[in-house]
Amino acid sequence: MATTRTVTRLFLLVAFTGTTFAKPAADRDDESYDVDHSGQLWQTRARRAHAQSRTVPTDQERTPDYWTNMARASIDEALRLQTLNTNVAKNVVLFLGDGMGVSTVTTARILKGQKAGNPGEETVLAMDSLPYTAMSKTYNIDAQVPDSAGTATAFLCGVKAEAGVIGVDGRTRYGNCSSSKGHEAESIIVHAERAGKSTGIVTTARVTHATPAAAYAHSAARGWEADSDLTAEARENNCTDIAYQLVEEAPDIEVILGGGSRMFKPRSWADPETGGSGDRNDGVDLVQRWQDRKTGRSRYVWNGTDFRDVDPESTDYLLGLFERSHMKYTADRTDDPAEEPTIADMTRKAIEILRKNDNGFFLLVEGGRIDHGHHASKAVKALEDTVAFDDAVQVAKDMLDTSDSLVVVTADHSHTLTFAGYPDRGHPIFGQNVYTSSTPDNTWDELPYTTLLYGNGPGYALVETTNGNDTQVTRQNITDVDTADKEYEQQSAAPLRSETHGGEDVIIMADGPMAHLFHGVQEQHYIAHVMMYAACLGEYTEHCDKPIGTPKPVGDAGPAARGSYYTVALTTVLSGLLMMAATRL
Repeated sequence: MATTRTVTRLFLLVAFTGTTFAKPAADRDDESYDVDHSGQLWQTRARRAHAQSRTVPTDQERTPDYWTNMARASIDEALRLQTLNTNVAKNVVLFLGDGMGVSTVTTARILKGQKAGNPGEETVLAMDSLPYTAMSKTYNIDAQVPDSAGTATAFLCGVKAEAGVIGVDGRTRYGNCSSSKGHEAESIIVHAERAGKSTGIVTTARVTHATPAAAYAHSAARGWEADSDLTAEARENNCTDIAYQLVEEAPDIEVILGGGSRMFKPRSWADPETGGSGDRNDGVDLVQRWQDRKTGRSRYVWNGTDFRDVDPESTDYLLGLFERSHMKYTADRTDDPAEEPTIADMTRKAIEILRKNDNGFFLLVEGGRIDHGHHASKAVKALEDTVAFDDAVQVAKDMLDTSDSLVVVTADHSHTLTFAGYPDRGHPIFGQNVYTSSTPDNTWDELPYTTLLYGNGPGYALVETTNGNDTQVTRQNITDVDTADKEYEQQSAAPLRSETHGGEDVIIMADGPMAHLFHGVQEQHYIAHVMMYAACLGEYTEHCDKPIGTPKPVGDAGPAARGSYYTVALTTVLSGLLMMAATRL
């Protein structure tokens, strides 16, 4: 009996030690940089033009109990999450906010709250509620600040590569077709199709653009979207364009929704909306070729009306190309019933079609125009598209059970968007600030600035004024400018025609089977490996007891289908302790 108690105590001690987090040491900043800004903050508030409209904290927020109860609820949720979900992921949905850095997530959160009539800072995005988080290092193997092709190759194919390449490993040199031969990297979509799952791609960009292309294509250059884009070297070495690969060489993807119809159409084609021509020199209509190749119930749509008429139950394959190039910004959409679908609409339709497969599915959903809004230094468009992207995340959360569905939200890279100043609580996220320094040593041009600015981009502008013999160069005075207009370009520090990507880490948020594997700071290619491990795909099939491709009843999470490393580890520890105790008898 005493031996049993000893073993039990030892086991509990080991378990407690393995699940307790050490408290990190406090950061110690150089005291010379420890400046008290209270005086500046007070003076800023006193002089701020919008002070009369400041959001007053609620009575609840002024009480300690409000914050204590909130923290307790978060602790309870954290304790609940100690019971890990090690089921096999029947379904995997990857949400990719292109260019959605941390500052974009934060400011989109505030925007979403303010659109609902609230101060905004307290808002919880759908992606915020995913309980497991990590940070992703986004560099390409040849670039400190990455591009969307190399990053997509990482999080979809599981290998880092050069900037600008699609679905190939690091031995491929950008723009060199011959160097890509034999160095193709298979994406998670390939592994999912091979395992008998259905697959889908939803994007607000062209479906041949960098992020979606990495799911199915292999190309030494992301710009080879149509055959007219191929270089002479590429043609000589039999490299094919990305649109051709999607229709003729890629896995049998069931749902493809986005923009980019001109990449699939010959020069003779006239777009029914704009009259614009196609980009293909080979004369091939790849949309027609896609329809001809389908043996199941297929449907092609190019407008919102036809899209909404698609019956998921009677549709096995759906191709939707809603614009010649990228789809519309959310800020440019109208209330016309024929308007092209939102990213949330496309996500819903895709899941309705894909979930008919008892083997499950993999779905990639990209908010592609977040990135484009940032490049244009138009924060209104970028953040409105981020809010729409979050709406799509909510659709997946509502439609899927995380007991057997892994939902991952991340970004490929960040941008130079800054969220700065000392605006009051609830200050309009696209509004103006006036910051006055309390010390005479600091210079101040006495001009307002927006809370959101860019490190570089087209918003750079200086104004020269002359007063007698004095000439002064200052920033543009935006006092009378509507900075909440969707076409307004935020001011920037360095003049560039197009604002650039940012190189800092981006966040990963997840829920569902094996979501707890997203922890700490990881290389970006880790994302693909976790998704494949969770779904028992590719090289990770040995972790599942059930053979991949065996039909399962819908909703069956298959909790016994995986041997968890945690179970193995604890069993090993317990067995060792029992053996130690036995030797003492």
